[in-house]
Amino acid sequence: MPGLAKAVLIAAVVVIVLVRQFQPQKVTEDARRWWALPVLLGFLALREPGLIDHDHRVTAAALLVVEILVGVATGAGWGWTSRVWTDASGAVWTQGAKTTAVVWAGAVACRAALAGVGALAGVAQGSGPLMLSLAASLLLRGAVVMMRARGLEPVSARAGAQGTLGR
Repeated sequence: MPGLAKAVLIAAVVVIVLVRQFQPQKVTEDARRWWALPVLLGFLALREPGLIDHDHRVTAAALLVVEILVGVATGAGWGWTSRVWTDASGAVWTQGAKTTAVVWAGAVACRAALAGVGALAGVAQGSGPLMLSLAASLLLRGAVVMMRARGLEPVSARAGAQGTLGR
């Protein structure tokens, strides 16, 4: 995939994810929905020829592992800081909270620091590590939200509760 196309794909995914995370979204039992995009991003990232800089293999591999760990932490934090609740019909909903924005800001700062370390070390940096990290974030966020959603009771089952948040 050409560089410009990759950049547009990554930017589009990030914009869609950021805009949608602060809008209420219905959580469905359709398992394909929450893992399909992360798997696609991971597949595209692993097909990247420059995933590891062959001139700086150890440093590039270490940066890749840290980038993926940042993605995992971001996804878990995103999933746990998102509000998850049931409505009167028993449908489960989720929406990013203010703390979710803090998680994302921390992730951006970590990724900028990693890019800086890579640049200082002379490591050629492509879009593959970022796509893998984003895939890990989306996958973990989906898993955490699905796990939290399964533990919620319908509103009618809670005495006097009306749209109580599941934290």
